[in-house]
Amino acid sequence: MQGQNIKDLITIDPDTLGGQLVFKGTRVPVESLFDHLEEGVSLDEFLENFDTVTKEQAIAVIEVAGKLLSSKNINELYAAAA
Repeated sequence: MQGQNIKDLITIDPDTLGGQLVFKGTRVPVESLFDHLEEGVSLDEFLENFDTVTKEQAIAVIEVAGKLLSSKNINELYAAAA
């Protein structure tokens, strides 16, 4: 994500898909990326299906998720998810 702010990658707007977390500038829920990856769909195939999402956005969001899940202060993550 080198120098990129999370707010440049994703957004939440009550008027866009009922306030779901989406890739900025799109109507594609971030959850869709993880659902597809969980189902074994490749990143490239996901990007073909959701061509408004850039590869850079998708990779940066995956990196952010990885950092969150490997955080040494897991209690903050638990509190945020509660």
